Amino acid sequence: MKLDTLRGHLDALVLAVLEPGPLHGYAIISTLRTRSGGTLDLPTGTIYPALRRLERAEYVSSDWSIVGGRKRRTYELTAAGRRALASERDTWKAFSNIVGGVLGTD
Repeated sequence: MKLDTLRGHLDALVLAVLEPGPLHGYAIISTLRTRSGGTLDLPTGTIYPALRRLERAEYVSSDWSIVGGRKRRTYELTAAGRRALASERDTWKAFSNIVGGVLGTD
């Protein structure tokens, strides 16, 4: 899948991956890959800027932790991030219904 296709949706995807609990960057990449059936195999150069953007917006917080004996930055949703994710889901459902209706995929 082209990165251009993800433009505008990556933040919502990252928020959704973090919904169950905290993850470090590589685990976020791995979870996106797994949940997408291997379609989303994103480079770290795509994910880490998104995480920094989400942290600046106060949708995620981060802290250093030890994972597998290695020091890693772990990210988790904030209350504002949960609200943003709910809003993104509502927006996506509405958009998907509109596009599906126009394209005739319903």
